[in-house]
Parts: sequence; structure tokens; C-alpha cells
Amino acid sequence: MMGAAFRRFCARFCCCCCCEDDEEEEKRPILGNETLEYFNREAQKRRDQETNLWSEPGDPSHTERDDDRALYNLLQMRAQTRTGSQGYRRLSVDIEAMREVRREVRDKWKMILENLGFMAEAEVLLTVLATDSLDRMRNAPRSRALLQTLYSETSIFNSREPPPERYLFILDRLIYLDAADDFVMKARRFYPPRDDSDEEEETGLAINLPLLLSRVNQAMSGGEEDEVDGEEGSGREEGNFIGQG
Repeated sequence: MMGAAFRRFCARFCCCCCCEDDEEEEKRPILGNETLEYFNREAQKRRDQETNLWSEPGDPSHTERDDDRALYNLLQMRAQTRTGSQGYRRLSVDIEAMREVRREVRDKWKMILENLGFMAEAEVLLTVLATDSLDRMRNAPRSRALLQTLYSETSIFNSREPPPERYLFILDRLIYLDAADDFVMKARRFYPPRDDSDEEEETGLAINLPLLLSRVNQAMSGGEEDEVDGEEGSGREEGNFIGQG
């Protein structure tokens, strides 16, 4: 109160500019532009991770795995395609299909974690950032062995492709919490391995990755700018999935 009254007094009766300096100091942002840009970039990276659930989050180029490369190229192609065009909509369907498959796997992991009692901690345990490093893992060999067990002895993953590396970090955390073996046991119970007949019946969100990669590479090499050739079918198996843009 006294400070504000003093500034009003100076503004009315003094010729000095002390009050103006004070006001400028008050308006000056606490964080500089470079710092704000850094935080904005980090926030965008986190949103990108949560949206795309990269199989290898530590690969900034998203090219080391076929599935990451396919999704990344689809995103790049859509960014260069006219919004609202037929090609844009087709790309959006394929992008959303790939994202949905990854979300479905994540939801399976979350369900098991919550079943183990990690109701409040599940989201934190499932969060993997681009800055997470395999070198910092406490139990990398055992985590990799458990990941392979889940891949070969359960249906917690929806693809015949190698299991996503991102789940190594989650298993490493569960090992530290002495809950990894219980997680694998629950996964065997809730998601037993599918036989060939089950895989043939499963449609809709199934991704034909080789076909999708072939289409993406063909479109990129062809230099198509606006429309993407999608009359021959997308990388999804025929089903009733409808993607959002």
C-alpha cells in the first residue's frame, strides 16, 4: 500500500522517472524468451510422445523401427498436404489407425497396473520421455528378457513386429518396485497368446505394416503434393474403423 501511494506521489509531484522504472521492472517477464521457447519445445515433445507413443522414444529421427518410420512419414506427408483434401483425410485415417493400435497396447498395460494396485501411479509408470535413456536403466538385461516373455507368451502386443522398446523402461520400474513378475503373471492370465484362427478373425485396427510402408515410400518417391493415392486400400486391414482428422 505504501509503495503504491509513493509511486502515485512521484507521478504527480516529481519530475524524476523513478516510478516509470519501477513499473517497467514490474512488467518485465521473469523468464526470458529463450527460456520460454525451451519450455514450449519440451512441452510439445511431451505432447508428441503421448500422442504418437513412439516405439523407440530415444530415436529423435523416428527411423530406426519400421513402424515408427511409417507413422513419422505419414505425419510428414499430411503436413505437406492441403488440409481438408481427400489425400489429407486418407492420411489422417492411417495415422489415427496406427495411433489407436498403440493406445490399445498402452491401455492393456494400464489395466494390469491398476489391477496390481497402482491405481494412482499407473499414468506415471507408463510415461516414457524422449530423454529417458537405456543407459540409465537399473535392470536392462532382465527388463529385455521380460519384454520378450510378454511378446512370445501373451497377446499384450497387437503386432507380430518386435515389441516396442518404450516398455523396457516400464518393466525396469516394475522390477525396482518388485512387481515385474506379478505383472507378467497377470498378463499371461488376462491376455493369453492367440492362435492362428484368432488372428484371422481380428480385423478393424490390424495394421498391415509392410503394405503401409510400401504405400508411404511410393507416395514419397512420387512427389505427390496434394492427393495421396489411396484407391487401392490403406495400410489397415479391411474393417469398420473411421479415423478422425
